[in-house]
Amino acid sequence: MKSNRKGIHKFFSYLLLTIVTVIVIFPFYWMVVTSLKDSTKVFEFPPQLIPDPVVFSNYVELFKFQPNFPLYYFNSLYIAMLVTVGTGIIASLAGYSFAKIDFPFKGAIFLVLLSSMMIPTEATAIPLFNWMTKLKWINTHLPLIIPPILGSGGIFGVFIMRQYFITIPDDMMEAAKIDGCNPWQTFFKVMLPMAIPALGSLSLITFLNNWNEFFAPLIYLSSDKLFTLPLGLSMFTDQAGTQWNLVMTASVIATIPLLLVFFFAQKQFIESIAFSGIK
Repeated sequence: MKSNRKGIHKFFSYLLLTIVTVIVIFPFYWMVVTSLKDSTKVFEFPPQLIPDPVVFSNYVELFKFQPNFPLYYFNSLYIAMLVTVGTGIIASLAGYSFAKIDFPFKGAIFLVLLSSMMIPTEATAIPLFNWMTKLKWINTHLPLIIPPILGSGGIFGVFIMRQYFITIPDDMMEAAKIDGCNPWQTFFKVMLPMAIPALGSLSLITFLNNWNEFFAPLIYLSSDKLFTLPLGLSMFTDQAGTQWNLVMTASVIATIPLLLVFFFAQKQFIESIAFSGIK
């Protein structure tokens, strides 16, 4: 009876997981399928789950319809990478300070930082735009790089890193001090390597958020050559309507870096957890 109950429980568990997996994967499958369809087949009823015929020319037509698409791709890539690296540096240093270093009003300062995360982005859009105008950063990529590192995204990173550094025993710092490490050596050679799991998770979240950012580029950018990928995807519309086959084609190409970053960050995250105790 117990074995039968376990078998039934396992069957329904796998069935539920399969259903959830299909629900999650189907939109991505439909995106890829639509990118391989002719424009006349996109809204065909009943819909084609397997494109017939398969049209690879959409991937060529994409660059003819929007010649600046590779430039949008590059802009999004380097902005997301800079913000990810900058956030990782600032968040790890600040998180370590709040977790392991005693200084006056540490708790109050950290509380103020967390409170600032509750302010909606829309509430600060106009003041921040005026500030960027005075700095003459409008229609440049600087508003898309500096504020995210020092703003809510960076503060979230500080919170993540602080919480992780708190879990590391202070004995590690004492051992490093006995071995002759100064505070900077203790941070870079002892504490930071142990915080790689948190740093990997933070990097993944930061890259995804900045890669998909639409609101800030829409406000600060007006030159077509400075547009990021989300803005570029919004331009696949002409007088005849939206070119959905090209939108899906561009979306497939835009998803590739996200899949790669997620794959490598996840691998690093799992390995870091598995071997952190041994190290």
